Amino acid sequence: MHVNDNGTDNAFKAFCQGYVECALWASVDENGEPLDGVYSVDDIAEQTRWEMLEDCVGFWHDYHESIIGNPGRAGHDFWLTRNGHGAGFWDGCWGDKVGRELTDAAHVYGSSDLYIGDDGVVYAA
Repeated sequence: MHVNDNGTDNAFKAFCQGYVECALWASVDENGEPLDGVYSVDDIAEQTRWEMLEDCVGFWHDYHESIIGNPGRAGHDFWLTRNGHGAGFWDGCWGDKVGRELTDAAHVYGSSDLYIGDDGVVYAA
């Protein structure tokens, strides 16, 4: 994989964007409201953004060949799967073998929950 290759670079960006968008969409505030209606990537703490990027880099590095055809969806499914939501890599889009491989790989990352700090910034726990 050549990171400076424009096609690969754009696919990786789509993967990361799908991941962050899903994280905000699937996370809720203290009132049970989805974060994506109020918060954006700009509201995520810098350290949390770096942690999210690190997770995306690791997953992409190991599985980009399996997800390159739909990187935005893969980022979305990575967030859902690692957090045990009712949808993800296993629900049919990726096929049985690849879906199982990606599901098992996502579970290695463990869960990550977003929350709003007292300063109004989004953090991960």
